[in-house]
Amino acid sequence: MSVPVPPYPTPLGMLKGKTVVVTAAAGTGIGFAVAKRASEEGARVLISDFHERRLGEAADRIAAEVGCERPATFVCDVTSEEAVQGLRDASLAALGSVDVLINNAGLGGEVDVIDMTDEQWSRVLDVTLTSLFRMTRAFLPSMYAAKKGVMVNNASVLGWRAQKGQAHYAAAKAGVMAFTRCAALEAADHGVRINAVAPSLAMHPFLAKVTTEERLAELVKTEAYGRPAEVWEVANVMLFLASDLSSYMTGEIVPVSSQRA
Repeated sequence: MSVPVPPYPTPLGMLKGKTVVVTAAAGTGIGFAVAKRASEEGARVLISDFHERRLGEAADRIAAEVGCERPATFVCDVTSEEAVQGLRDASLAALGSVDVLINNAGLGGEVDVIDMTDEQWSRVLDVTLTSLFRMTRAFLPSMYAAKKGVMVNNASVLGWRAQKGQAHYAAAKAGVMAFTRCAALEAADHGVRINAVAPSLAMHPFLAKVTTEERLAELVKTEAYGRPAEVWEVANVMLFLASDLSSYMTGEIVPVSSQRA
């Protein structure tokens, strides 16, 4: 039996007066959902992605659907140190300061270890884990100087749980979790918080394109609610971690799942 999707949340002003930067925010995935929800909650937002056309369309959609100022945009390849520094500089120029950085960039794929190439392994690790290091290193200095700031990283339940064909992605997401905990300890001395979410299965068109219907049906069966999460349900938890409501939380990995015990 499938538990129905709840109503879309009513904005509560959780991020009123905050500035938020979201990576990998073009399209219809978690990044777009959290950028839209942040705008609904009163934040001034800059969104970034590798895909220039989709990025512009995402900014237009947010402005139209939320009725807010069009988010600033910056095209960024998170595997490039130069591009990451450019994103940081553009964010500070557009927003004045960055209160919240949401690291959402990630790359998956399904391939058994015996068939995996060095390029497949390295590409997933670079986009999913090393980019997180680059972003954190780039944005922490301004947050340290301000003695405040929040980072929210996107991990995955696969950082804890085994799944065939996902060795590279699971290793990267486990790395996201470990990096989050270690960086959070360092940042705590400067008044900065760093946490992560670990979603299980959040459905969006891109996932449907890269995963067979049969595989998705198998994954849905492992969810206690009998359905995947809506991307905005994951975004809600990310916004909680970004807001002052989670002021005592740092170095935490928060599951966003309905996994069976």
